[in-house]
Amino acid sequence: MNRLPTLFIGILFTFAFAWVGLVVMPYAQIGRLQPEVNADTGDVFPPTPSGLAEAGQKVYAANGCVYCHSQQIRPEDAGSDLARGWGSRRTVPRDYIRQSKVFLGTMRTGPDLSDAGFRFPDAKWHHLHMYNPRSLNAYSIMPSFKYLYITRKIVGQKSEDALDLKGDDAPPAGYEVVPSEDAKALAAYLISLNRRYPLKEAPEK
Repeated sequence: MNRLPTLFIGILFTFAFAWVGLVVMPYAQIGRLQPEVNADTGDVFPPTPSGLAEAGQKVYAANGCVYCHSQQIRPEDAGSDLARGWGSRRTVPRDYIRQSKVFLGTMRTGPDLSDAGFRFPDAKWHHLHMYNPRSLNAYSIMPSFKYLYITRKIVGQKSEDALDLKGDDAPPAGYEVVPSEDAKALAAYLISLNRRYPLKEAPEK
């Protein structure tokens, strides 16, 4: 007896069932999520990122930051993310609807960055950290991203963008280190990662 048609139908059914479970059902549940509007203030959450932050997302991807950092805060019963101060609530699907690419991450060699913009809102801090992480945290194992910065001769006055570098990181006399456009975009992206807004499905703790 030829069982090939039965086998083929079984394989087809298995793939169809998996496709429905992994694609159709999630889309039906969360694919049409819209931003939430605060009835009192009119604020829209999540906020729309700036064009510079959108460009920084591409720099983040190109430099492999997702390999060491996640962007997902787990609920209290699933980990210590909230206790560590990485966020004020768990992340939910609505948090990601403004993002063209979602970097959930699979490893945490470094801390979660879901709320990096709230914890570190100063662009100058991010530039110092990216230029030499160990200048701010002696035990950091994060690699340096000095190649995103430009060392140039000072013409006239020192640039407002110049990094305040000390010790071995300081440039030679008469020179300054300034962020490239990629570095500025990456800092803007990191600052845009700020989940300090309440959502009905995930109120702040």
